[in-house]
Amino acid sequence: MLEKRSFGQTGLMVSRLALGGLPLAGRYTRGHATEIIRKAAELGINFIDTSPSYFDSELQIGQALKKVDAEFIIGTKMGNFPYGVFPAQDAAKLRSELEKSFAHLQRDKVDILYVHEPDRPDFHDWWTDKENYEGPVLDLLREYRDKGKVRFLGLAGTTTTEMARLIRTRKFQVVLTAFQYSLLWQEARFSVFPAAKETGMGIVCGSALQQGALTRPYVRDVKERRMPWLSEPRREQWLALYEFVEDCGMPLPELALRFVLSNPDVSTVLSGVKSVAELEQNVAAAEKGPLPQEYLDRIEEIYRMVPFRPFGEPFSPAFTTQFEEFEAQKAEYEKYVDQELK
Repeated sequence: MLEKRSFGQTGLMVSRLALGGLPLAGRYTRGHATEIIRKAAELGINFIDTSPSYFDSELQIGQALKKVDAEFIIGTKMGNFPYGVFPAQDAAKLRSELEKSFAHLQRDKVDILYVHEPDRPDFHDWWTDKENYEGPVLDLLREYRDKGKVRFLGLAGTTTTEMARLIRTRKFQVVLTAFQYSLLWQEARFSVFPAAKETGMGIVCGSALQQGALTRPYVRDVKERRMPWLSEPRREQWLALYEFVEDCGMPLPELALRFVLSNPDVSTVLSGVKSVAELEQNVAAAEKGPLPQEYLDRIEEIYRMVPFRPFGEPFSPAFTTQFEEFEAQKAEYEKYVDQELK
């Protein structure tokens, strides 16, 4: 059974592994979301994270929860698609979108409501007062909290320095940091984690596998194929990581997941799965516990080869063999957005 950990100062106890909501959308699970959520409960997972921008994830989760006899901590987000167009300062629209989330989830309250991408004004321009981080979205979150429809307020973002400033406003109780803490990307440890510890926030880590970049060694891609984002120092770093994976005999996904779980500051790690088999594999890895110290020391050496993401490198570095699938998913999402806007 998965260990549970204190979730900051919320008073909640959260499983070390949580379900990420994006892969629970119907186009990925093909009707198996209920099976995955039921198995997650059996394995000790008690937290599900989702968003209205994850296709029909909220709808699938809401339908599944009606069929599963288990209690889950549920987190969802304010901030629908499309980025840069969503009326982030339209109070009436925000209320309408939030009520739609409640309807899809078939719940009259949620445990955590995040402001989605509050740190990136090029995505959503949330703040009327950009110095003090105030705006209609925060007014709405406070209103729903005061009514008992939201238990805790959260931040869900993908940067580090700006996120740390938001954290230190002490207006939020949970932070979800994505793309900023994994084997080779560790910026969150210098800004987000210290700020969250200082303010007593629960810490959720997303993208432990960098959306597929750490699912397996892409040795041929790194050695032979030209990718515009891949600098020579980064190339050497990837090859050093692959060499370590071979030496230690541990599958790369397990190494990546257990690395994030080894950090005592992290409350829970999101696990995005499309099947019960994938879920069982991730839980089995998590149950093995933290990595040995000698492994953590070697990972630190490899990380320090290029300690910060080079300019122009994407959050989710797509290797050549991933590219076609990535482009297909992008086209599918753009079509979905177009349909929703009509």
